[in-house]
Amino acid sequence: MDLTEYFTHGYLNMLVRLLICLAINFVLVDRLYYPKSKRRDFYFTFILINIAIFLLVFFMIFVLEDMKAKTSMGIGIGLFGIFSIMRYRTDTMPVREMTYLFLIVALSVVNAVSISIPLVELLFTDLLVLGITWLCELRLRVKPSKLIQYDRINLIIPERREELIDDLRKRTGLMVTSVEVGAIDFLRDSAMIRVYYTPTGVEAPDTVDSKIKFAREDLANTSL
Repeated sequence: MDLTEYFTHGYLNMLVRLLICLAINFVLVDRLYYPKSKRRDFYFTFILINIAIFLLVFFMIFVLEDMKAKTSMGIGIGLFGIFSIMRYRTDTMPVREMTYLFLIVALSVVNAVSISIPLVELLFTDLLVLGITWLCELRLRVKPSKLIQYDRINLIIPERREELIDDLRKRTGLMVTSVEVGAIDFLRDSAMIRVYYTPTGVEAPDTVDSKIKFAREDLANTSL
């Protein structure tokens, strides 16, 4: 079957580049991001944003070409307008999630606007970004962690750190490896600590950011 009978050459070119973009972003999200974070909500978001941004940018470029735009200023204004409406009114995204979101958007735009670039060069560029991301993930080895409001502040002193880890293992069921103590509330006899643990494949970390947040609204769901 000759597909050119039903689709134009430009549309077929778009489909090929979309498949390449989807394959690269699938590896980026499914193999690099998800195994450590276990965040299904961001998994869903990243994949769909990839498709949406690619199609928006690709067809916007063709519309501008049909209108015989003399400069690329219209493309820049259009992209700015599209990205400016991407606002998340839920909880603040962790740094790692924001970085992956930026990578997803950047790869989608690059694959959509590179109409005149050969597929081999485009694929090499995508693989280069994928390889650098893989090396960063391999080098950093981010540990999963949870924020916990802890009530036994007599155990938070450095001399009783082993007792603290022991108590956390019994009460949470997690293989706790280390802890960091954040805000201490002597009025309520509680402290906010970050617990680092070895994942079992079932428990998902609250965040992969190593910075302890002191605000009460940033506490995890787990409270002892």
